[in-house]
Amino acid sequence: QVQLVESGGGLVQPGGSLTLSCRFSGRDFTLIGMNWYRHAPGKQREWVASISASGIPNYPDSVKGRFTIAKDNSKKLLSLQMNNLKPEDTGVYYCNTPAGNWGQGTQVTVSS
Repeated sequence: QVQLVESGGGLVQPGGSLTLSCRFSGRDFTLIGMNWYRHAPGKQREWVASISASGIPNYPDSVKGRFTIAKDNSKKLLSLQMNNLKPEDTGVYYCNTPAGNWGQGTQVTVSS
């Protein structure tokens, strides 16, 4: 059974940085890609990053050049490095597997 636990969220000023982590429990982490999503109040859930099983990342234009997704198979850890954060990056960030597993989320607030 897969379990996902996100951490690393917090309050940061515009232009600041945060690194989110997602700890994976279960089998076959090395065989799957992973995703990050976010959900802001009053908005639909938004995809923010993906990484394939072979380590190829993909981002929407809204975060490209600012966010970096990484997957450490030895530690079963997914990360999201977020730089030059903007107020519109505020939301609850979730990691996700292709099979539909979700963590509990971690809050990111970008505000001065």
